Amino acid sequence: MASLSSSVMTQARPQRREAWLKWVGIIPFAIFSVMFLILPTLYIVFGAFQTQAGAFTLQNIRDLNTDLIRAAYAISIKISLASALIGCVVGFAISAAVVFGGLPKWVRGPIMTFSGVASNFAGVPLAFAFIATLGPVGIVTVLLRDYGINLRVLGFNLLTYYGLVIVYLFFEIPLMILIITPALDGMKKEWREAASMLGANTRQYWQYVALPILFPSLLGTFALLFANAFGAVATAYALAGPAFTLVPITLFSQIRGDVLGNPQLGFALAFGMIVITGIANVIYIVLRTRAERWMQ
Repeated sequence: MASLSSSVMTQARPQRREAWLKWVGIIPFAIFSVMFLILPTLYIVFGAFQTQAGAFTLQNIRDLNTDLIRAAYAISIKISLASALIGCVVGFAISAAVVFGGLPKWVRGPIMTFSGVASNFAGVPLAFAFIATLGPVGIVTVLLRDYGINLRVLGFNLLTYYGLVIVYLFFEIPLMILIITPALDGMKKEWREAASMLGANTRQYWQYVALPILFPSLLGTFALLFANAFGAVATAYALAGPAFTLVPITLFSQIRGDVLGNPQLGFALAFGMIVITGIANVIYIVLRTRAERWMQ
């Protein structure tokens, strides 16, 4: 009996050791998440409901109801919605062409590689690239001017709503391609064949079969692109500076003490951004899970 018990304990130790080792790989990720995501987020949330003396208050949230801050949220949401919508449409079209369009197989590799690079290309380098290309003396601007097309006379300016949307599309479209391409790859050939056997043409297949199946993925990716654009600060600030009243720029100016001079109001601004981007990411996760269930 004693030998049997000793044998069971000997077998249990390696199993416990193996089970513990399975979690070792995620320890760096867990530490990184706690230090640079969870703790800063909690610090912002608590700060949004505190006075400078540390007492609880709702005044910081009430102070968000000003013309300047409402306008900042409005323009940020407007730009994010526009860039996310256009990014979804264009990115989906490119992905569909790559997966179903009959293009040569070698085309897919460069497109996916470029998308992986471009989706992370932002900040000062991206702003400089667009200024050097479409700025007042940019390469394309000067070239078109030589052919009698003056973008400035036509009303185009990078430092406007439409200009910023175009800049954001540089990383929104590639992000859409990276996310939606696996979903398109998951479309089963049997669905297309079944639709054809029932007499459906290409338009009817996409309208009644493909798009309803892909709708959760499309809507979830739209939410992710919205959150990605809403939180972008470096590109907009490098391009337009504090003159453009986006929420991240207003918050950045407040941190530097240029505009608001109230740290607790800055916490409230950041808290509002967390709520909006958090809702968008939750929508993405829920819809992505539902889409994966459909694909199975």
